[in-house]
Amino acid sequence: MLAYHFTEMPYPYVPQEVEDRYGTARVLLPNSYYDPKLGADLYNRYLDDFIYADDLGLEIMLNEHHQTLTCTDVSIPISAAALARQTKRARICLLGTPLPHRDNPVRVAEEIAMLDCISRGRINCGFVRGVGSEVHPAGTNPVATRERFEEAHDLILKAWTTPEPFHWEGKHWQYRYVNVWPQPYQQPHPPIWITGTSAGNVPWVADRDYVFAVFLLAFDDASYLFDVYRQRTAELGMPTPGEDKFAVLCLCYTAETDEQAWDEGRQLMWYLQRKRHPALFNPPGFASVPANMAFLAGIDKPRGDTFESLREKGIIIAGSPTTVAKQIKQWHERGVGHLLMMNHAGPMGAEMTRKSMKLFAEEVYPEVREMAPISVERVAAGLPA
Repeated sequence: MLAYHFTEMPYPYVPQEVEDRYGTARVLLPNSYYDPKLGADLYNRYLDDFIYADDLGLEIMLNEHHQTLTCTDVSIPISAAALARQTKRARICLLGTPLPHRDNPVRVAEEIAMLDCISRGRINCGFVRGVGSEVHPAGTNPVATRERFEEAHDLILKAWTTPEPFHWEGKHWQYRYVNVWPQPYQQPHPPIWITGTSAGNVPWVADRDYVFAVFLLAFDDASYLFDVYRQRTAELGMPTPGEDKFAVLCLCYTAETDEQAWDEGRQLMWYLQRKRHPALFNPPGFASVPANMAFLAGIDKPRGDTFESLREKGIIIAGSPTTVAKQIKQWHERGVGHLLMMNHAGPMGAEMTRKSMKLFAEEVYPEVREMAPISVERVAAGLPA
C-alpha cells in the first residue's frame, strides 16, 4: 500500500466568532480577515512539509478549493510545479483539477503535461467535478457540471493521444486547432484518478480502468462503491481490479501511544467542524435526486460524528504505530492500495505534524507498504482477503 502526505493548506487564523457570524467558512467570509504575511509563512511551511514527506519516502497528494479558509491551495499546478523541482522521488497526485470550472481544458492538458515532464513522470492526474461550493466562485451552472466534466475529460485525453493538430466542436468548448506541446512524459498519459461518492458515477470510472478514490467515507460506504466498480468490470469482462485501483482519504495521526495520538490527533477534527452554508454547498441542480435524499437523511457525515466513532468507521486513523498499522490493514483487506493521509488540519503545528509523519514513516510504513497482495477474487466475492 502506498501512503501519501496531504494537507489542504488551511488558513486557521480567523476567529470562530467571525465564522459563526457569516455562517460559513467558504465564499462569503470576507478576505479582509486574511493576512498575507501569515499566509506567506503558511505556504512555505506547507511546501516544506511536502518536501519532508518526500525525504521520508512518502508520496504526495494535492488538491485545490476556492474562496475558503479551509484550503488556500487555489492552483495545484502551481504547488505541484514548486514540488516537482524540489522533490526527488515521490509521486505527486493531483486530486484534483476541477474540470467543470476551468475555462480552458486545453490549458489543463498543457499544464499537466509540463508538470509530468518537469517531474520526469511522477504525476498522477486526478480529475474532479468539484464540490458544490465551487460553483459560485467559478460562476458555472450547477446543472451542467457533469457534462462539462466529461467533455473536458474527453478533450484532454484526445489532446494527449493525438499526434497532430485536430479540430474540436463540443457543446461547451470549441477550438479550431488543438495541438498540445509538450506531450506527457508518461505515455500515453499520466495515471488518471477520479473521486466520487455516488454509485451512479462509478461505472464511468470503471469503464476507463481509472483509479477510484473516496474521501472520508466509512468502511461500509467505501466498500459498497468499490463493489460497484468491481461489478461493472465483471459485466464488461474486464479483469478484476486489484488494490492499485482503489484509494481512500483518511484523517491520520501517529504518536508513541494510543492515548497521546487520541489526545493530539483531535486537532484534525478542525476540518470537519468548519461551517458550510447549505445553499452554497448544495446549489439547486448540482446534486442528483439520490444524493439529495442522502444529504437530507443525514448521511452527509462524518461532520456529525465524534472522534471515537470516526475511528471505528475508519475515517480517522490514529494511535500508536501498532494501532495505526492495524487500522490500515482493515482498509487493505477491503482492497485498498492507496492511503491518502490528511496528516494536518487547522492550527496543528509543523512540529506535531512532522513528528507524526516521521513515526509513521519509520515504524508503520515498512509494515504496511509491503503487505502481501490481497486476493481480489475473494474481496470481489465479499470474502475475507
